[in-house]
Amino acid sequence: MERPMALGSEVLMSQAIQPAHADARGQLSAGQLLKWVDAAACLAAEKHAGVSCVTASVDDIQFEETARVGQVITIKAKVTRAFSTSMEISIKVMVQDTLTGTEKLVSVAFSTFVAKPVGKEKVCLKPVTLLTEQDRVEHNLASERRRVRLQHEDTFNNLMRESGKCADLNSSEEEGSVSTRGTSAQSVELVLPPHANHHGNTFGGQIMAWMETVATISASRLCRAHPILKSVDMFKFRGPSTVGDRLVFSAIVNNTFQTCVEVGVRVEAFDCQEWAKGRGRHINSAFLIYQAVDTKGEPISLPRIKPVSEDDVRRYRGAIARKRIRLGRKYVISHREEVPRCTHWDLSKQAALSRGNVEALRTLAAKSGWEVTSTAEKIKIYTLEERDVLSIWVQKQVESPAHLAYHLLSDFTKRPLWDPHYMSCEVLDWVGEDDKIYYITCPMATGDKPKDLVVLVSRRKPVRSGHAYTVAVKSVVLPSAPPSPEYIRGEIVCAGFLIHAIDSYTCTVSYFNQISASILPYFAGNLGGWSKSIEEAAASCIKFIENAAVSMS
Repeated sequence: MERPMALGSEVLMSQAIQPAHADARGQLSAGQLLKWVDAAACLAAEKHAGVSCVTASVDDIQFEETARVGQVITIKAKVTRAFSTSMEISIKVMVQDTLTGTEKLVSVAFSTFVAKPVGKEKVCLKPVTLLTEQDRVEHNLASERRRVRLQHEDTFNNLMRESGKCADLNSSEEEGSVSTRGTSAQSVELVLPPHANHHGNTFGGQIMAWMETVATISASRLCRAHPILKSVDMFKFRGPSTVGDRLVFSAIVNNTFQTCVEVGVRVEAFDCQEWAKGRGRHINSAFLIYQAVDTKGEPISLPRIKPVSEDDVRRYRGAIARKRIRLGRKYVISHREEVPRCTHWDLSKQAALSRGNVEALRTLAAKSGWEVTSTAEKIKIYTLEERDVLSIWVQKQVESPAHLAYHLLSDFTKRPLWDPHYMSCEVLDWVGEDDKIYYITCPMATGDKPKDLVVLVSRRKPVRSGHAYTVAVKSVVLPSAPPSPEYIRGEIVCAGFLIHAIDSYTCTVSYFNQISASILPYFAGNLGGWSKSIEEAAASCIKFIENAAVSMS
């Protein structure tokens, strides 16, 4: 049953999942879901615009949950912001178990639709009426998301130019790396009247569903299993196709990242004459990210990719650049409320809290799966994704004795001298020779209020030669420093420095941060490739330490 229902500015669509909607695992086919999502978004756009609308693009789609036959899918679509002739549509997909009534979030996505004028009439869309605080939040973020979309191509090209410096490209020499030539898949579809929308063009959701089908075939050839679609990189519709066109879908694996594989799909449209001449029109490209799981439902580790040809290298590097952009876009795609962990400072438990602070940092640093995302002179940036947790590691080569770097970096009152992310830093409580509680203020990010932090800083000298100097940081709740209305109280889950001596005159400084929602705005642009704030802070840190070393020599 497909019966959309409009409530205010929203469109609601409920679907009972039938066997015809299921994939090989008995779960709702991602392609079918994409068709429903696009239809609901189009109806919301046309309800606001009052004229016909077409899909221009779909932002990254993250699939949080799966749905199975017998459950009910509910899609809520509404316009978050209208620009001159285009609109952003917010889409929220929920799944409900009909027996228990339990609801779970499947996905949140954002589409851009363009209003099509009647004849030569110009379209000027009316602004969106904001009724709730969440409406205002999404309205403000819509402008930021639009900026990211418009500069996406420039950002991607810049990252591709930089990717030649990335050490990760040497994976072709790793043992067990594989070629992607056996993952190529192609499919041809004839566009029939049932595939066309009410404008006479091929339904955007239908094209996305066909793309998902051929991408799944490609991914399965590498995974040797039924892959599960985890996310879709931005769909961008470059041109229309109509009834009678032949659509050729070409898919191939571009790269793998630990337990994920990226598949690229290109769509070309041919009318009868173009089909005979073999010259088509490029109408769409997308990049789909899959996982495969074992019998226990745990993700399977995938082999590294071995680029052989120049085209392999281009696609390999492109996947790395897109992964970095996706990391950065996670903040601007959706607004996630901070869920503080609220570690309360208790003087009677000081030793345990301090020890836990240090051990958490060392555990984070020792994890496997770190991947290079950026390289520069003396600086490397790595990221680590574990389910919904993102961590960053900034490695710096410093011309300074390790003990001096430790002395400077463990005194957080000096942090604003080199780190632009810190406005002020003062000691609230000197709880021991190696432990202090600081109050930190940070500048405004993404037009919000400035943030403040209350953190425990625990420092440790190495117990034996070859071990690292440690400066561990985590947020604590201190009754004497309650939240202020002037600031948004942020949280550091786990962060800090590990400093390794190379010789008597040089050291490696590694900064780690398990990024929370409140801290992510300060990292998002850099991770996404449209900012250099982390590199700039790292370079400033190196200069600060090295200048101090010179003045003391």
